[in-house]
Amino acid sequence: DGHITTSLLGHQPRVPEFNYDRGAVTLTFRLRPQDVETVEVEVNGKTYPLARVTSDDLVEIRQVRLPWNKQSALRYAFRLRDGQAVYRYGSRGLQRGDAGQFEVRPQDVQVFEVPSWVQDAVFYQIFPDRFANGDKTNDPADVLPWDAKPTYWNFKGGDAAGLQQNIPYLRTLGVNAIYFNPLFASPANHRYETSDYKRIDPRFGTNRDFVFTVQALRKNGIRTILDGVFNHTALDFPAFADLLKNQQKSPYQSWYFVREWPVAVRENPPYEAWFGYRSMPKVNLDLPAARDYMLDLVDFWENEAQIDGWRLDVANEVSMDFWRAFRQRVKGKRADKWIVGEHWGNSAPWLQGDQWDSAMNYPFRDVLLRHIAENRTTSTRFLDDLFGVYHLYVPQVSRNMLNFLSTHDTPRFVNMAGGDARLHHLAATLLFTWVGAPCVYYGDELGMEGAADPDNRRGMRWDLNRPDNATLSHYQQLIAIRRDHIALRQGDPVRVYANNAQKTVAFARVLGNEAALVLVNRSEKPQTVAIPLSSSLRKVLAQPLTDALTGRETAPDRDGNIRWTLAPLSAAILVPYRQSNSSPEHRNPLQ
Repeated sequence: DGHITTSLLGHQPRVPEFNYDRGAVTLTFRLRPQDVETVEVEVNGKTYPLARVTSDDLVEIRQVRLPWNKQSALRYAFRLRDGQAVYRYGSRGLQRGDAGQFEVRPQDVQVFEVPSWVQDAVFYQIFPDRFANGDKTNDPADVLPWDAKPTYWNFKGGDAAGLQQNIPYLRTLGVNAIYFNPLFASPANHRYETSDYKRIDPRFGTNRDFVFTVQALRKNGIRTILDGVFNHTALDFPAFADLLKNQQKSPYQSWYFVREWPVAVRENPPYEAWFGYRSMPKVNLDLPAARDYMLDLVDFWENEAQIDGWRLDVANEVSMDFWRAFRQRVKGKRADKWIVGEHWGNSAPWLQGDQWDSAMNYPFRDVLLRHIAENRTTSTRFLDDLFGVYHLYVPQVSRNMLNFLSTHDTPRFVNMAGGDARLHHLAATLLFTWVGAPCVYYGDELGMEGAADPDNRRGMRWDLNRPDNATLSHYQQLIAIRRDHIALRQGDPVRVYANNAQKTVAFARVLGNEAALVLVNRSEKPQTVAIPLSSSLRKVLAQPLTDALTGRETAPDRDGNIRWTLAPLSAAILVPYRQSNSSPEHRNPLQ
């Protein structure tokens, strides 16, 4: 209609809308869906079209990726065409005529670097009290039988000895990084209320036991990520215990947010507490003494055990200034240490290069729940949602996002899918083929079930560790496939196909001359698809292809289409047929 809505229109020449990664710059432009016919960018005298990458009801995202040697400045402006109207968007906003140019000089570009090892990692999340009990002597008095129904309060005895005994299992599974739920001394079985940040909970073992565990894992190619709960403490943490004892005379009264005196532990506590739980008083991290204490823990555990990174509990509830200081402290020890924050929504404000490296990717899990478990979205919507989550962040961040199906805070995915193992297997295939670092919640690979907390924290079902367990075999196969194909670890995603009537979709992962094509059938019937390949995809997928899951082979026809029949609720991972898939250059460097 020749009219452009300006309220959502825009581009900022900084992360995330201007991003430098792997020798190229990505320019992102925002606009109202279906409001503009074409968007082009004029860069240093040359013109390039922007492609639509995703949209929702409010915003459409278009992008272009251009090589840049960072030797000279980039000067650019966008050209928008709608009907007979042509507009320009530059440093002076939207104009009919000259809109000015954005200018980005090489010396002004702050490259957002994340640890490169994460994109090649397969994480395994362990809830320490429920993984394995290898030493009965450190069991608490109220320990429950291993197979008893879990409760909010009781322990089951999982410990360092049990973990060490099962390192061969982790190696056989193929994981190369562990994210531990909290290990520090605590009165709770989940340990999210910390009594002593410098002491491993004695129910798990000693500090020395933990150091030995980290070293044993490292010898087996497995990294260690600790859960840091800096937002709140336990009631018996020395600062809060002193506050309870000495009230307004306590030197720690400013460590917490006291609403009224006297301070007492009761319902509706007279102090700020996480989610109102009286057992988790919130720490005032703006106070230099409290702030320095928590930051010094980075040094303590680096000296003690040389861990590989931190997962940050309820990280969106802590001030950004603290996380900026935290990043400086962590990266000052070792640049490849990883920082992943817990946030259940769009984490972009924390992923600008000055705070976290990554976040727990709950939006990705939500996309899989809606389409795979609940069957509530069309194929087109599913692809839009997948790419929408991907484009929340710059590519190097998306490649290191922590993706998962289940966590200690959610029902297990198989429960959300009504107990249907086929849906679980289909979601797992997407977990290991989509962009990001996959994380397996302990026992998911065995087909363990679990409803909402605390039922999702059952004792590990070691009896399900059997050769005839189809779910375990599927996870092992997926991990091996990902390890052997660099495109599935590091490749950029490419939208390929969506058929709403069939409930089928296809996307590719591409890295240079390496590629993989993923086909998904969400319907209850077999579906035969004809996937049209773009000219660029034909170059990397022109040779015979094999399904890495079944070994079936195919090749593009003379029109460049891939024809394939998918079983109900199944997927295929089509990769170029090569004898060299297990060669060293394709192997995960951590294995």
